[in-house]
Amino acid sequence: MPPTPPTYAEAIAHLNTLVPELLGVPGQPRRKFSLDQISLLAEALDNPQQHFPSVLIAGTNGKGSTSATLAAIAQAAGLRVGLYTSPHLDRVNERIRLIGPGLPSQDIPDEAFADHYFRTIAAAQQLVDSGALAHLPSFFELLTALAFLYFAEEKVDLAVLEVGMGGRLDATNIVDPLVSVITDIALDHQEWLGATIDLIAREKAGILRPGGTLVTLPQHPAANQAIGEVAVTLEVRGVSATEYMPTLHANATEAYALEVLGQTITVDSPLKGAHQHRNIALAIATAVELAQTHHFPITAPAIEKGIRATYWPGRFETLRLPGWPPIILDVAHNPAGAWALRSTLNATAEGSGVSVLVFACLHDKPLAEMSQILFPLFDQVVLAPIHSPRARELEDLLASALATGTIATAASTVREALQFARALNPQRIVVSGSLYLVGEARSLLLSGTLGTP
Repeated sequence: MPPTPPTYAEAIAHLNTLVPELLGVPGQPRRKFSLDQISLLAEALDNPQQHFPSVLIAGTNGKGSTSATLAAIAQAAGLRVGLYTSPHLDRVNERIRLIGPGLPSQDIPDEAFADHYFRTIAAAQQLVDSGALAHLPSFFELLTALAFLYFAEEKVDLAVLEVGMGGRLDATNIVDPLVSVITDIALDHQEWLGATIDLIAREKAGILRPGGTLVTLPQHPAANQAIGEVAVTLEVRGVSATEYMPTLHANATEAYALEVLGQTITVDSPLKGAHQHRNIALAIATAVELAQTHHFPITAPAIEKGIRATYWPGRFETLRLPGWPPIILDVAHNPAGAWALRSTLNATAEGSGVSVLVFACLHDKPLAEMSQILFPLFDQVVLAPIHSPRARELEDLLASALATGTIATAASTVREALQFARALNPQRIVVSGSLYLVGEARSLLLSGTLGTP
């Protein structure tokens, strides 16, 4: 009998043995970022990233929303699209999506994931055995190579690729993108990218190519200057998305009209908040660039339809479940994200009533700053433990709440945190502070296992 092919469960078990890039191992030197490993692995797989056109999107906040919106626009235009994002909310398959005409966004199937994973890891192991690589590639590098292999074999018309972190040394940066997009830049991952906006922006600008095209928006002056200097050195053509921004007085949650490709469209996105106007504008400008310069069949009606159909859960997503108040899920995980969430919450306040925040964050995030931004908005904060070796301790979370004068309770699980929040009979519950928290909470809420009062 032929050998049984490896299973999805075996693939996930093996993947989980690999050290994520941001997690240090006691007694071992910290992993150094480099494109050497992913380049060698891609070459061993016949350079799949060269077999499809791509758009590469970097930034601190908004790059996932921009990616999801652009992919939905391309799908609405009749294109077969590969979408690569990170991290995931619930299952790792979410990072690798295939969407096509008339099809919903579809995560890579378990069988395909297992097949492509073990082919990728086999190629990597051969490189280690031959001495070409000192050790196996990392968690993110293997997933990136897997995604490229899958998109190439599925013959996508366009791959929309979200940079994992930084840009210059990110594994996604081995592609030769038709367009490079840089979203808003803020302080985050300073340990890896640098302590200032200028240094972080230069890392993000590493996705630019000589003579290439950059789509961006004016933002922090230090970021503008750093990106501009890199772009000038590389003779990059800059495309500003400013003309696709709504008026200054546009409501954060309402539709608005824009002139796009000579037609008036209505921008009505499920992604709410004034900060999303910027991400949507970047997606529109990139879609127009693909249409006008690279002759993709993208039209104004397709842009309108795609924006309306964008699927990107956990970004000011409102769940309305029997027996529960409205639950808002938002993955704000740094101060810039917290400010965006605060602004959108203020714009969508619904009368009076108790408001509860369920919160957690990672150890490398500025807890004091995030708590000062968010906690005073709520009558009570429920603090939850999350399943990550980088999780902030509950004692630290409680101390931070105390420093803001906020009533806080620590729960022993995310399930308990949600149930306690509901027992307070609030007008609404907000879950935020960490993608790990939002992912677990969303899975629990949609599973129906929490019950009703």
